[in-house]
Amino acid sequence: ALMVALGYPGEIQDDLTVRWFWWFLAMIPFCYVVQTLVVGLNEATSKQPSPAAASLVSAARYVTVVSWCTYPVVYIVKNMGL
Repeated sequence: ALMVALGYPGEIQDDLTVRWFWWFLAMIPFCYVVQTLVVGLNEATSKQPSPAAASLVSAARYVTVVSWCTYPVVYIVKNMGL
């Protein structure tokens, strides 16, 4: 919620300097969430009872992180005018 609350003021601005400022602020909680996903799910992977389950949790970790990484990309695309 904090990431969205920090990103939204930039979304409604026309001034690119202001948009980049809010994007940077929104990236602080974003990086924390992604880091928590990577590290936290790594621990969960190592606790799985079988290699097959560990493999599934590991794949879910990477898919989740990749999907989260679309947020800054979409924000940047709008800043570039695409």
